[in-house]
Amino acid sequence: MVNEGNGGLTLPRGATGFYRPEDGPLPETDLSAFRAALYAAARVAGGKVGEVQERAYPRTFHTATVVGREGENTVLCHAHHPWVAFAKARRDGYGEDFLAPPPWANAFTDAGFTVLSSERLATPLSDVGTSWLTQGEWREVRLHGITTLGGVLFNAWN
Repeated sequence: MVNEGNGGLTLPRGATGFYRPEDGPLPETDLSAFRAALYAAARVAGGKVGEVQERAYPRTFHTATVVGREGENTVLCHAHHPWVAFAKARRDGYGEDFLAPPPWANAFTDAGFTVLSSERLATPLSDVGTSWLTQGEWREVRLHGITTLGGVLFNAWN
């Protein structure tokens, strides 16, 4: 979970999707739990689940769509931690272009996921506890021009 401590945010190992073999494998988000939450959300939205696309390396997240009364919503699910976000369209990486969670987002919370707000995802990296980042992770962050929490969590690093 994205932790709040010392007045700021601190992220756990695996938030960037990078790992060092000597640290062991990263946790994996339960994809079947994500799918079940998608169907519950679609029922609440009065719609249906569209295409579900599993994470493919080097992307750090799964994507899906929920098509409801208000139109189509893109749902992002982090591959290593149970974090969910919403975006306008499917892409390989995101920066500050996240949407506020729709009214039916509580279906994900009820299933044990943490729904991240667009405000939280827009948090500048300077306000996030990043002492856990390795030199290699910082190199990728700088190379890709990542400046926000959302950019670190939902990226393809390519």
